Amino acid sequence: MLTLFDTSRRLGRRDFLRIGSLGLGGLTLPGLLATQAQAAPLIKNKSVIFLFLHGGPSQTETFDPKMTAPTGICSVTGETPTSIPGITYGSTFQRLAKLADRTSIVRSFRTGDGNHDIKPIVCKQTLGANMGSLYSRIAGANHPRTGMPSNVAVFPRAVDEMTQARNEGFGKFSAVGTLGQAFAPFIPGDGGALQKDMRLELSRERLDDRQNLLKSLDTIQRELDRPGMVGVDRFRDQALQTIVGGVADAFDLSKEDPRVIERYDTAALVRPDQISRKWNNYNNYVDNAKTLGKLLLLARRLCEGGCGFVTVTTNFVWDMHADMNNATMDEGMQYMGLPLDHAVSAFIEDCEARGLSDDVLLVVTGEMGRTPKVNAKGGRDHWGGLAPLMLYGGGLKMGQVIGQSTRDAGEPLSEPQDIGNLLGTIMHTLVDFGQLRLESGLPQDLVRGLTSLKPIDGLT
Repeated sequence: MLTLFDTSRRLGRRDFLRIGSLGLGGLTLPGLLATQAQAAPLIKNKSVIFLFLHGGPSQTETFDPKMTAPTGICSVTGETPTSIPGITYGSTFQRLAKLADRTSIVRSFRTGDGNHDIKPIVCKQTLGANMGSLYSRIAGANHPRTGMPSNVAVFPRAVDEMTQARNEGFGKFSAVGTLGQAFAPFIPGDGGALQKDMRLELSRERLDDRQNLLKSLDTIQRELDRPGMVGVDRFRDQALQTIVGGVADAFDLSKEDPRVIERYDTAALVRPDQISRKWNNYNNYVDNAKTLGKLLLLARRLCEGGCGFVTVTTNFVWDMHADMNNATMDEGMQYMGLPLDHAVSAFIEDCEARGLSDDVLLVVTGEMGRTPKVNAKGGRDHWGGLAPLMLYGGGLKMGQVIGQSTRDAGEPLSEPQDIGNLLGTIMHTLVDFGQLRLESGLPQDLVRGLTSLKPIDGLT
């Protein structure tokens, strides 16, 4: 963490520049940049944003409404036609339905169990690490040109400091398995011990003096040139530019066009006074509505800055049992479905306008789906047999529905697609597997695990 302050005037919170990932795991920032430069032939010029719908979204009320099934099984919110003839979504997704030709839906995707955890982001198939950490271990912890962290996780506090801390009661988003802390996701707005330990406070006067700045940053140490590597001075200079340059701007939404921020903003869709306080998850619903759109905007900015993998999630909101904690399906889809529809459609429209549709892959799913049958209170319970999955961009084939589910949307009717297939799709998007198989400097369990994966049929 770097904090800059000006001794000549009193500064408020917004005047501080905070930036992290200097020397994780005993590696210096120039060293990390050099490491990724060596790995560059492995890496495609693409990014992945994984929007994790924490709590387990219903497949029926999202992208597989089953309106020909009996009441109590079919979508309680009804359906809406999409831009793909004969395909409908749950009626909450009016904007996304018009963009169906820009996305792909997988109706035969399953996560395997109905447990609350943070699969597929962290699971057995990812070696117990955040999925982005697998990428970071291959690509290096920072982008070789921009210095942007290659693996970032954003939660509501990244865009609104008044929101709740992230919920890790069901799994640690920053897990690295055996890969090492150097490859943990950078978490802006986290305020954790790691960032506090790395905070360096430098006056504006010292910032302006490059030599004094380099001396102050004791994590950036002198290194000797090694055969086959670009000179160390390049990486020292790049490290400095990372600290005081464009990376910080990418994390700062105030640098974005206000009109773009307004298009993404989901706060007005569901006001706090419109949400029933009888649910214990009230604050989660509020935070989701306040921040979801801005989190996706932040993720887009990070990808443009060179980040390869961004995890995006809000606190536990998709667990719609209709119990003391959680809303009914009908009510809950107003709280979560409307912001999701708005945020994802704004993201797609923005990427299309910016020419990013081939460069950024957006993945939208959760840790499980919901039961085919609505319970007595109007909710749906845990279900591992089927889960919703939407993908956009990444140069993959869009405008299709892959696979079919059974009549009650409880199981895959066609060939099942699972977490391994999703991970394979993501990693094939990011990494040249031909080069990966030849790489000798990576953990062999990582290489074997990834190269054995088969992407989802029909996307490539």
